[in-house]
Amino acid sequence: MSAVERQLEDIKETIVSEVPSDISISDVKYEGPELVVYTRDPKKFAGDGDLVRRLASKLRKRITVRPDPDVLSRPETAREEIRKVIPDEAGVTDLDFHADTGEVVIEAEKPGMVIGRHGSTLREITQQVGWTPEVVRTPPIESSTVSNVRNFLKQERDERRDILERVGRQIHREEMSDDEWVRITTLGCCREVGRAGFILNTPETRVLVDCGDKPGAEGEVPYLQIPEALGAGAQNIDAVVLTHAHLDHSALIPLLFKYGYDGPIYCTEPTRDLMGLLTLDYLDVAAKEGRAPPYESEQVREAIKHCIPLEYGDVTDIAPDLKLTFHNAGHILGSAVSHFHVGDGLYNVAFSGDIHYDDTRLFNGAVNDFPRVETLVMESTYGGRNDYQTDQEDSEAKLAEVINRTHDQGGKVLIPAFAVGRSQEIMLVLEEAMRSGKIPEMPVHLDGMIWEATAIHTTYPEYLRDDLRDRIFHDDENPFLAEQFNHIDGGEDERQEVADGGPCIILSTSGMVTGGPIMSWLEHVGAEEDSTLTFVGYQAQGTLGRRIQNGWDEIPMNDRGGSRGGSTLTLNMDVETVDGFSGHADRQGLMNFVRTMNPRPEKVLCVHGDESSVQDLSSALYHEFNMRTFAPKNLETFRFK
Repeated sequence: MSAVERQLEDIKETIVSEVPSDISISDVKYEGPELVVYTRDPKKFAGDGDLVRRLASKLRKRITVRPDPDVLSRPETAREEIRKVIPDEAGVTDLDFHADTGEVVIEAEKPGMVIGRHGSTLREITQQVGWTPEVVRTPPIESSTVSNVRNFLKQERDERRDILERVGRQIHREEMSDDEWVRITTLGCCREVGRAGFILNTPETRVLVDCGDKPGAEGEVPYLQIPEALGAGAQNIDAVVLTHAHLDHSALIPLLFKYGYDGPIYCTEPTRDLMGLLTLDYLDVAAKEGRAPPYESEQVREAIKHCIPLEYGDVTDIAPDLKLTFHNAGHILGSAVSHFHVGDGLYNVAFSGDIHYDDTRLFNGAVNDFPRVETLVMESTYGGRNDYQTDQEDSEAKLAEVINRTHDQGGKVLIPAFAVGRSQEIMLVLEEAMRSGKIPEMPVHLDGMIWEATAIHTTYPEYLRDDLRDRIFHDDENPFLAEQFNHIDGGEDERQEVADGGPCIILSTSGMVTGGPIMSWLEHVGAEEDSTLTFVGYQAQGTLGRRIQNGWDEIPMNDRGGSRGGSTLTLNMDVETVDGFSGHADRQGLMNFVRTMNPRPEKVLCVHGDESSVQDLSSALYHEFNMRTFAPKNLETFRFK
């Protein structure tokens, strides 16, 4: 008998001794980080609302209770009973029964009403029918991504359970080493923006944090091939942690499965869905531009299948000597500051990912309330001494001024924007400005993946700012459903029609003008002197967006899927930059993030910024807080006792 099997036997004995004698425990398994308890008496289990909580506290594990398949009521009968229990106002749109796990997935417009106060309605469902309810939200805007991911995971349910059982055994394996140390190796995004990647090493465990590409620099990938990264191969990684879905953090995660990785990816649920959307588009753009994609769509599906979604604040065992907790990073939907608790109180490391410290229209500001952090690995995108973002109110006023001026000239405002995050922020600004009369009402055309990304945002309103969440719950107030917004399906005829029409606003990917539909829009309206190209986000070094910001007006159109072959386009549009809409904290926000941590970290590694930005921030943190700070290069290793 293996150590894990002995451990499960001991746990089963403990559970049997804790539950009332009339409740049978037929099996106990690890599935990923959760302990799954199977019982022939699910109704009695549900009758004691405090029982699961008491067991979780006693065993110090996350517990899910499932009924044995052979004690379940028939789905036809259960369907009727469940609909009697759930209030009509909950808006149930689907009930999907899974006999192998004893779960019924309830899709509803208002999941909170299905859950009930402190889970009371869920318990009542189990008491009535025996099935274990799992609740998901019906998206207010239909999302093909969310639908495809849910259907795919449903089809792969058996294999996914096998994956989770294997991961569970790996997490709860016996510790083999008495050594106590932590190592961080930098694989990318040091003294540069993009290709984020780090290895967190302990004597027991090797975790990869992020695995992205570098915008505007084809072929520059994280240093995955070095021994410190993958050891003897990708299968030597125990876990992958993804802070958020932007491609400079996620693009190459599917590549790991091509290299032989077969382990878990920990992320939030929205990050999983957005990663699927963005990586598939990444392959599509590569194909359209004649580049060999680094992996196939099959590897994207493998990555999704191996995702284990975690919610903010859940402390989760991911290895024998590592606990992981996600906290809101305020950057994009589902973005997470990743806090690792190493060993038995040995050491704590937090990776900020990308953060926005203050509240925005979309998100509450980043969380920095940790019990302890000895080392913080912190983004420094706007860490330079002069990197101060314009106040949000002033930024919105300047954007309104640009729009009003361009509208009065009869022109169009073309805004390159990231599909995820920046576009939804700008949509909220435009909706409010038109509703309040700050700018005239006009069409807002959304091109690229922006509409699909917006649909995913509305699927997960619990990750959005509190007041926005409340508005999305009411269709008549949902700002993303405002009639000004028009989804462009991507056809050139439709773009030409918009170009031939009157004043409007065009939001289009890509945000750094590195390809995608924005190139087509430059062809259509770039020569118009009355129109304005307006940057609202960071333009990385080496990107066409940065060059245009710096004064380029001859735009190469070769190899970008445009109709102009190898020619150049003369840009006659005005070019404006409106700061203040970034999803990143500015210099003051980064300083405040550290200033308000209690206790503050002993060491800070400043990463994910141009060379001057990381060095400026590192120096400022050292002088202001008297802490050890570093501006590491790629391929450096830091060892902590």
